[in-house]
Amino acid sequence: MLRSLVGSEMCIRDRCYNQMGSGKPRGIRCARKLRVHRRENRWALKAYKKKHLGTALKCNPFGGSSHAKGIVTEKVGIEAKQPNSAIRKSARVQLIKNGKKVTAFVPRDGCLNFVEENDEVLVAGFGRSGHAKGDIPGVRFKIVKVAGVGLWA
Repeated sequence: MLRSLVGSEMCIRDRCYNQMGSGKPRGIRCARKLRVHRRENRWALKAYKKKHLGTALKCNPFGGSSHAKGIVTEKVGIEAKQPNSAIRKSARVQLIKNGKKVTAFVPRDGCLNFVEENDEVLVAGFGRSGHAKGDIPGVRFKIVKVAGVGLWA
C-alpha cells in the first residue's frame, strides 16, 4: 500500500482523505451544527448584511420605491466637475412621503422654466442605483413630471 502524508491529508493510492484540521464537523448528526454555523457567519458577507439589516431601505430617500412625489423648495445651479465647465440646472425637492430633502436634476434644455417653486414634481432615480451620474456631483435623482405633465412631452 502506498501511503504519503501531505499537510493534514493522508493519501492512499491517489485518494486523499482529510484528517484533523479540516475546520468543519463531518458526520451523520452534524447538520444542525453546520446550519447554525452558516447562519451566524453569513453576517460577515457584505451583500447579505446590507439586504437583511434593512438600513439600505431606511437610508434610501425613496424608501424602496422607484419614484416619489415632492414639492420644489428652491431652484439651484450646480457646477459640473472638472474638466467640464457648466452650471447644471437642478432643484431642491422635499419628498411628500417622508419629508426628506433631495437635489434633483432638471433634464433637457430650458426645462427649468417649467419648474416653479411649490410645484408638485415626480422624482425618479438617475439610473445608477444611488450614485451620482456623470459630472453632476451629489445629484442622485432627476425630475420626470411637473404638475402631472411629463418634461419629455
